[in-house]
Amino acid sequence: MTTADRPHGPLPVLLVCLTVVTGLVDAFSYLRLGHVFVANMTGNVVFLGFALAGVGEISILASLLAVLAFALGAAVGGRWAAGRAVHRGHLLSAGTAVQAAVVLVAAVIASTAGVDDSKIRLLLIGLLGLAMGGQNAVVRRLSVPDLTTTVLTLTVTGLVADTTPQSVLGRRVVSVLAMLAGALMGGVLLRWVALAAPLWLASVLLVTCAVGAFAAVSRPHSEAWR
Repeated sequence: MTTADRPHGPLPVLLVCLTVVTGLVDAFSYLRLGHVFVANMTGNVVFLGFALAGVGEISILASLLAVLAFALGAAVGGRWAAGRAVHRGHLLSAGTAVQAAVVLVAAVIASTAGVDDSKIRLLLIGLLGLAMGGQNAVVRRLSVPDLTTTVLTLTVTGLVADTTPQSVLGRRVVSVLAMLAGALMGGVLLRWVALAAPLWLASVLLVTCAVGAFAAVSRPHSEAWR
């Protein structure tokens, strides 16, 4: 059975939720931590090039830290996930629970200390980069097509370049819209609510995903999407 034909149960819905989280977290990091992404590494590598060229008022340290923190989170998450022959629902539940804890710590720090201090900004970049790198690694292990939760370049390409069934097309469209919705909500929350509001909402969504994935495994026929 190919990956495309494999049953995925509730995983696509939960990964759409994680895609919204990505939009929320990147909205916070880009708009409040000095034009740096913690989930979109393509953007960070480009920004690092700009910083090295001395243009764009972009911090070399912030961009480099984001890449390294993401890589560390992905390495730890990938090795942890690879060493566990467990149900994919349990894998997602445990991974998002840890991620929720890290993002929650970042939300508390941002709420109490603000982001005016450059050291605080770097700490937040490091924490959020770790969290998003871990998310990316766990999602790769789940092997759900078209729902990477952090990268949309191939998804958008597939939308216009491939001849695909309606179900696949719909999944790709939803993925793009979820990222857009997360970024939109993040921007609105930053503008009208509070500095750390996107991180608080991201934490709530992550806890929801963790609980939802755990509960789904206990339901009848969950072995079909193991």
